[in-house]
Amino acid sequence: MAETVIKIEHLRVEYPSESEKKVAVKDLSLEVKQGEVFGFLGPNGAGKTTTINVLLGYVKPTSGKATIFGVDVQEPIARHRIGYLPELTYYYKFLTAVELLRFYAKLFQIPKEIAEERIDKVLKLVELENAKTRLIKTYSKGMQQRVGLAQAIINDPDLLILDEPTSGLDPIGKMKVRQIIQKLKSEGKTVFFSSHELGEVETVSDRVAILKEGEIKEDGKVHDLLNKYKCNLEEIFLKVIGYEDLPVVG
Repeated sequence: MAETVIKIEHLRVEYPSESEKKVAVKDLSLEVKQGEVFGFLGPNGAGKTTTINVLLGYVKPTSGKATIFGVDVQEPIARHRIGYLPELTYYYKFLTAVELLRFYAKLFQIPKEIAEERIDKVLKLVELENAKTRLIKTYSKGMQQRVGLAQAIINDPDLLILDEPTSGLDPIGKMKVRQIIQKLKSEGKTVFFSSHELGEVETVSDRVAILKEGEIKEDGKVHDLLNKYKCNLEEIFLKVIGYEDLPVVG
């Protein structure tokens, strides 16, 4: 059987507020296996980013437990095998792509000779080899997103966590990111990503979970859900979160 990469058990996260505690995640449990592309879905405020921040060790659970490769996410070693692309990225725009990736390679203490080979490899994967000496400030939104993916995989991680990887991209940019995710899957990588682009999620994901108000309302293999509901993933999503009867405008 495939190794369990992510395991979340009865996760609860509360944030203090002036009147009462805000519960961002309620009793959330899920598993992601090696080599899976897992789509983590939900409307704004559903708890997706909070859950990702728990996995990355940025947020401490109120209760429950999360492990990556069997190691508690609060342990620094749990993050050594992870690559992460945040929803909002900022890179020093006076750097070139090569300079940026050298910086991240140093953070991961990758030996120089290995780093240079890996930089060439990831730039080819994200189709930026012909723009690698250009300043990042000259890049389009799609190119900046792809250089973000490059930094996320410079350490050759076994798990990629991507927060809205196609946000703001045009159809060509979305296609390129989708191809990169599929290529990483073919290499045996595990990809866990949140997205509002449900057509993209349906195309690339093996399994999905749909959250509403911090709770998983539906999860399973994509083809099983499509057969169950007899409609596409976008329509399933709207039904699950309670918006199947949207008013017609115009």
